[in-house]
Amino acid sequence: MAPSPTQKTGYRSESRSALWLECQGLQILERNLLCRSGEIDLVARDGNVLVFVEVRYRGSASHGGAAASVNRSKQRRLLRAARYFLPCIVRRHFGGREPACRFDVVCEQDGQLQWIRHAFMAE
Repeated sequence: MAPSPTQKTGYRSESRSALWLECQGLQILERNLLCRSGEIDLVARDGNVLVFVEVRYRGSASHGGAAASVNRSKQRRLLRAARYFLPCIVRRHFGGREPACRFDVVCEQDGQLQWIRHAFMAE
């Protein structure tokens, strides 16, 4: 099935965000990890820290903006998905040693990217 226009816009935003984060010094390890619990848009390495990144696109701030869309429900889904993928990511990219982890959000709104480090914490 062909992606919808909304999916295409989201994928373009994820690609721009990935390139931008790489320019900020992060190493992108994985993209679009999908499981029953949810999806992780980007997985990156920031030095010795594993970073799960949620990318949010909004054309305008009329409904609270991109950052506001990462509510508690979305955070819980991201946490469950991260827990699901963590063992594989640790084996593949960290030699089996579990690193410190954080959750970041990259918001694209009105053509600007905003990086929110430590956007939320694991429960």
